[in-house]
Amino acid sequence: MHVKNVKSALDAIRNPLKAAILSRFFKTGKGEYGEGDIFLGIVVPEQRKIAKRFPGLPLNEVLKLLKSPIHECRLTALFILIYQYQKGGAEIKKVIFRVYLKNLKFVNNWDLVDLSAPKIIGDFLLQNPAQRKILYKLAKSKNLWERRVAMLSTFAFIRVEQFTDAFSIAKILLRDKHDLIHKAVGWMLREIGKIDQKIEEKFLREHFKQMPRTMLRYAIEKFVDKDPFKKL
Repeated sequence: MHVKNVKSALDAIRNPLKAAILSRFFKTGKGEYGEGDIFLGIVVPEQRKIAKRFPGLPLNEVLKLLKSPIHECRLTALFILIYQYQKGGAEIKKVIFRVYLKNLKFVNNWDLVDLSAPKIIGDFLLQNPAQRKILYKLAKSKNLWERRVAMLSTFAFIRVEQFTDAFSIAKILLRDKHDLIHKAVGWMLREIGKIDQKIEEKFLREHFKQMPRTMLRYAIEKFVDKDPFKKL
């Protein structure tokens, strides 16, 4: 089983019209966050189906796929890594966690981060909390995607009502300049609020004056009464 088999499967269902739409949607123009990314025009459900056809792809071949300049190749590689992580034992999980961190430069768009970081980085650190300091290092990175990985990884903690790290990383990112970080932080705060709105409100009352509007808007999206936040 080789990477060329996966690439052939993807190439067989490429859609040039959809590719043009996705290229605009993911901001691939000069100076935009996805500058230079290449799309085949394949929707996520189809990529998942292809990934499931190659669950046993050797790790070195998965990494070749992850290093592709083609967006769908990278996302499909991440889906394969997730399947292998979820089915693997403790040692396999550790290897995939380390491989993911080592190759973060290829996890370089928001969908790649959002669909993989909670399931690999988040899950591993949920089981190995002593290693969570890596998230704080990523949160202070100059790289946009590493900062988003830090925030999105806490989704795994939030789902089991562990909010401390999510709040701590949100504080680090409160004054971040990028809209995609504002959205990520607001989203995770909103997820906390779905479980415990009072604890989210407490955090917001302490920090809402420092938050970018987009971050706050995302955080209070599910609130029935948005006062005093809506008056900002």
